[in-house]
Amino acid sequence: MSDHPFTSHRPRGYFTTAALLVGVGLVIGLGLSAALDLQRPSKAEKSTPLSSAVSALSAPESPFVSVVDQTLPAVVFVDVKKKVGDSDADDPQSELFRRFFGQDLPRHPQVQPSSGSGFIIDKDGHVLTNNHVVSNASDITVTLNDRRSFKAKVVGADPKTDVAVIKIDGENLPVLKLGDSDRLRIGDWAIAIGNPLGMLRGSVTVGIISAEGRSDLNIYGGTPEYQDFIQTDASINFGNSGGPLCNIRGEAIGINTAINPSGQGIGFAIPINLAKHVAEQLMAHGSVQRAMLGVYLAELTPEIAEGFGLSKNEQGVVISRVTPDSPAARAGLQRNDVIVEFDGQPVSELQKFRIRVADTPVGRKVPVVVLRDGKRMTIDVTLKNYDEQTVAASQPGRQPPSGDVESVAGIKVRALTDGERSAAKVSGGVYVTDVESGSPAEDAGVQAGDIIQEVGGKDVKTAADFAKLLREAKTQRKHAVLLVESPNEPPRFVALRLDSR
Repeated sequence: MSDHPFTSHRPRGYFTTAALLVGVGLVIGLGLSAALDLQRPSKAEKSTPLSSAVSALSAPESPFVSVVDQTLPAVVFVDVKKKVGDSDADDPQSELFRRFFGQDLPRHPQVQPSSGSGFIIDKDGHVLTNNHVVSNASDITVTLNDRRSFKAKVVGADPKTDVAVIKIDGENLPVLKLGDSDRLRIGDWAIAIGNPLGMLRGSVTVGIISAEGRSDLNIYGGTPEYQDFIQTDASINFGNSGGPLCNIRGEAIGINTAINPSGQGIGFAIPINLAKHVAEQLMAHGSVQRAMLGVYLAELTPEIAEGFGLSKNEQGVVISRVTPDSPAARAGLQRNDVIVEFDGQPVSELQKFRIRVADTPVGRKVPVVVLRDGKRMTIDVTLKNYDEQTVAASQPGRQPPSGDVESVAGIKVRALTDGERSAAKVSGGVYVTDVESGSPAEDAGVQAGDIIQEVGGKDVKTAADFAKLLREAKTQRKHAVLLVESPNEPPRFVALRLDSR
């Protein structure tokens, strides 16, 4: 019988060699395993590969945990009850009452609940918050994060900055340290703490400082006159008002004050340095005393600087009107003076300058450096206390326009009547009767009813004067700077771009 086709005969030495090679391979493999410390994983290690990876690396703690631990105890919930009237003169019931009894329906005070936030700034129990949180309050209750509650009283409030100080009496009160808002930088961490919506107590949101020096904002509950807001994208909602905006070191750098309801990530806070200065006066005197220069001011834009023959890079503020018998008038400051220094410090931003003047001690003599007709000069001004009646008395009135009209650069103007000059308390100017739609004047905000007193720093008394000065500016290919007064508003400068029309 023949052999199986798949069977072959091999010599005995072949098997001996193969066995030897396998043995050598085992020895080498065991040696490498020992050198590399390779071990067979246990069943537990096979079943939890993620847990072994996590345990090998310890997760870092959030940098905001320590900030919250440090600050949250001093942040308080402010529960307010406000008295408001419950009857309206236009209400039908009130009208019937007047018809039958000849007098208005009696008004009965009604209690309206409200709430906000605040933070304790000293061991005596003084709490910093917003004026609009506690204004018209008949009852204030302050609740701490540890659930202790106290009745509070208003020490003082300042509507012009929307800052208020209230006080509670308690023991072992936590205190929030105040930082330095002058050292803020765009991009710094910002942590907002408070009670959003009046019920989410002790909420914390995180963002950055988005901008500084924000002004011209309309604030719910009352627009403050002095504005120098910090802008942040840390979420601020109704109820957060009065709570602290903190830095990464756990210091209060602002008071959460306002939101932009039409956009997300835009909230505003009062700088703590401004709030601290106001609070010190409120705690000492119950009110705030501010210094007064006695001028109306405008920003020095590159266009206005060019129109005045100054460098476009020049910084300062321009005097648009000097109030009669004011410190500025007595010292000799004039309209069109450009203030570039105040008390040894450069002037660049209008709102910051107004706050700096207001914070200067009343009665102090301050050197003011101005540019007048391009020449630098120093004038000493002795500041006096802010007098609202003096400021109000300087506001101009208006009378209906009349007279012949001349049109130039899209603006129709005529000379002022004697009655209009007297009502507006100006010596000259022209009355704007119409502004052409789509013209540079309309774009610049000039409108019918305005009074234009100057063009390029030169007085305007007739419509012919106005037309001549505008043509000269057009020939020189520069902006025409108009000094404009609108009804019931202070004078302002308008840089008018003159096109080829």
